[in-house]
Amino acid sequence: MANDKATGGKQAGPCCMVIFGGAGDLTKRLVVPSLYNLACSDLLPEGFAIVGFDLADDNEDAWKKTLGEMVEQFVKATDANAALNQDKWKWLADRMFYVQGDLNNPDSYQKLKAKLAEVDGSKGTAGNYLFYLAVVDRFFGSTVEQIGKAGLAEEANGVWRRVVVEKPFGHDLASAQALNKQILSVLAETQIYRIDHFLGKETVQNLMMFRFANGMFEPIWNRDRIDHVQITVAETVGVEKRGRFYERTGALRDMVPNHVFQLLGLTAMEAPNSLSADAVRSEKAKVIEAIRCLDAEDIPLRAVRGQYDRGAIGDTPAAAYREEADVAPDSTVETYVAMKINIDNWRWSGVPFYIRTGKRLNARRTAIAIRFKETPAMLLKDATPAPNWLVVRVQPDEGISLEFGAKIPGPNMKLGKVTMNFKYEDYFGARPSTGYETLIFDVMIGDATLFQRADNIEGAWAQVQPVLDFWATNPAKTFPNYIAGSYGPQSADAMLQRDGRTWRPII
Repeated sequence: MANDKATGGKQAGPCCMVIFGGAGDLTKRLVVPSLYNLACSDLLPEGFAIVGFDLADDNEDAWKKTLGEMVEQFVKATDANAALNQDKWKWLADRMFYVQGDLNNPDSYQKLKAKLAEVDGSKGTAGNYLFYLAVVDRFFGSTVEQIGKAGLAEEANGVWRRVVVEKPFGHDLASAQALNKQILSVLAETQIYRIDHFLGKETVQNLMMFRFANGMFEPIWNRDRIDHVQITVAETVGVEKRGRFYERTGALRDMVPNHVFQLLGLTAMEAPNSLSADAVRSEKAKVIEAIRCLDAEDIPLRAVRGQYDRGAIGDTPAAAYREEADVAPDSTVETYVAMKINIDNWRWSGVPFYIRTGKRLNARRTAIAIRFKETPAMLLKDATPAPNWLVVRVQPDEGISLEFGAKIPGPNMKLGKVTMNFKYEDYFGARPSTGYETLIFDVMIGDATLFQRADNIEGAWAQVQPVLDFWATNPAKTFPNYIAGSYGPQSADAMLQRDGRTWRPII
């Protein structure tokens, strides 16, 4: 990985980025603000251009104006006193072009091909193309096929062609396998970048460095010293305007085989032989392969689902999921999932990994919490030992904390809890980021470390497929079963209580 990106390291080489869905929400909110941040960090080359491709019949100038306004809103949201860097935005806007086209029309791709040839000549992009699929997932495969038919996927004479595929990558194991087969019939695996924006978070990237670059932690990162691990991805928002999408997806499909399993893989993987993309991804794949498969008898005890009812997030009332737009009034789709996972390998045998993710919980928090085992005998027989936790906070307050016991000052021998806290903002300063900057830059330089291979995707779906199948034939009968603004359903607490453990509070 390029470790000097954030401080203005070497620039990417010349290329043109084609954004399918160029007038869409993802482009406005995340992709173009990320490119603006890269421009401000001087990481984009002089030979750079953006071509937006969309069905919307936008005027090119109006399209650029809308994007400029969205970037300005992003800058203000990050820092109320900040202002858009007009020089950097002008530099970027001067390299932006728009093609009105239909994803299903081969003629539109010929029009795109002609525009790219024109941009190559005027902006010096050297024929290197980065295609970003910021479109609805049902168009992923067909768009790649059209790119191939138009001759835009061919790498020859030193030029490269790369495709970024957003999530969701399939809706189950069969569809993920089918999509991989369809895309790989056009592209080589080295041309495909299956993106997961969680991996753009600095704390997630730092997890490998934290583990493998510090001699004090790696020797205790195993079943001998760790009691269990908790991975939490909690959101306060509901389904917003995505009711139709969520009704066919649910929390398990939406979060676990991608975001949560990526965090699991980085936490549990062995040290790779190098930081090359294939070395890192191969070690993560081994973790997913080693997860103990759940059978029908295990699933009710090891996989919990929930759906939020009316409640409040702080002082703001929140509707029940079944009251959201485009949601069935008797929906049995889960908005919360918790699972107990066992990794059957030498390092982690006997160490449970508890994962949970849900909407309308009491706080927005993504964290990996490692609970260490207690000492075998306490010198202070009447004292309650302070639990030892190492907590990696992914969002919103990125950092790492270590909790341990220490003597409380005074004449008596009493034990108290101490927390040592490292915050990225305190040490390195706040830096406006969408989480996509690192990922887009990595595609430009050809570094696939933070992206998923076909086997990573299919391995993750294979692990959750038994749960999906069980839930499909055993619909939930107790929904809704947690109040908006709470920690989640009581059945999730009971899952840990059966093991003599409790969840860390989501705060």
